[in-house]
Amino acid sequence: MSKKRAIPIFSHPIIETHCHLDYLEGEALETALQAAQAVNVERIITIGVSPDNLEAVMALAQQYPQVWGTQGIHPHDANDYNNAVETQIRANALHDKIVAIGEIGLDYHYDYSDRTKQRTAFERQLQIAIDLDLPIVVHTREADADTQAILANFVGQMPKRGVIHSFTSGQALAEYCLGEGFCIGFNGISTFKAADNVRDIIALTPLEQILLETDAPYLTPVPYRGHKNEPKYLPFIAEQVAQVKGITPDELLPQVWRNSMAVFFPAA
Repeated sequence: MSKKRAIPIFSHPIIETHCHLDYLEGEALETALQAAQAVNVERIITIGVSPDNLEAVMALAQQYPQVWGTQGIHPHDANDYNNAVETQIRANALHDKIVAIGEIGLDYHYDYSDRTKQRTAFERQLQIAIDLDLPIVVHTREADADTQAILANFVGQMPKRGVIHSFTSGQALAEYCLGEGFCIGFNGISTFKAADNVRDIIALTPLEQILLETDAPYLTPVPYRGHKNEPKYLPFIAEQVAQVKGITPDELLPQVWRNSMAVFFPAA
């Protein structure tokens, strides 16, 4: 484990664009929210992933003023996607604290769900985003060609884009998504020693299309790797992204704030 150091605190606030607060309970949740606020993480988006957590996300978004949510079924749970779940997503997504459809997409690394069902669930949820005029939060792993092909079938109908989160895919998919106006979300992976491929994507991504996220409780950044991740560690990711871009965090964060607001809070 890397030597730990204090979490830096920057003057500009940060938006946590992707985490899973419902994986915390009781005092741990309250502590995590307070710790995030202490390092200037001003807004937090907690993500829907399965039929079992959609209502939990809704409850968190309604309970805490600094928390918003999304509604969607992760490709791992695509086998459970059905008409009733879609009806639930559509109804919940009308709430003003729900800011996107996600986490949706394809995951051919684990194949926890049948690939045909993954593609169908992805397509049906893209249609929800179009119908409700919401951005999307996309998960894609080892499925670059199919992700691009499916997005290409829908992107012309999408007034709003969204984010390809936790990006670990290839340059071709990055260039396609950037060209179509999507943002790319970077998290603690960017700090890992072996993640030169992710840092290469940071380098080619325009500042105007970068978002920051933790994907907590997963993917804790260096120097706290090995600990459970929390939104409070976002400043380390900001440092890494700024370093790759050759600027300071204080130069990066105002632009990332504008990006995050434009994607998830355009009316604010």
